[in-house]
Amino acid sequence: PMNNVRGGGAYPSMLLTGGLHDPRVQYWEPAKFAAELRHKQDQSTSGPVCLKIDMTAGHFSASDRYKYLKELAFDYAFLLGQLGVVDSK
Repeated sequence: PMNNVRGGGAYPSMLLTGGLHDPRVQYWEPAKFAAELRHKQDQSTSGPVCLKIDMTAGHFSASDRYKYLKELAFDYAFLLGQLGVVDSK
């Protein structure tokens, strides 16, 4: 997808995630994509580009139920924050 990033484009809010021990998608790939988006996007019309790398997970993210629920809550918090549903105070 990095080849499709256009300079000055308006991009939506993004939460990019990765795992340090992922054998399929290395941790630097979402980091490079986030850097490319932050560099080329129009800052006045684009949403934030957030990057979260899990230092213990692999390709399938959390392996236990509680960690999975914690990550799911993080994803929903980002989504609800971008929709303006939650108060930022």
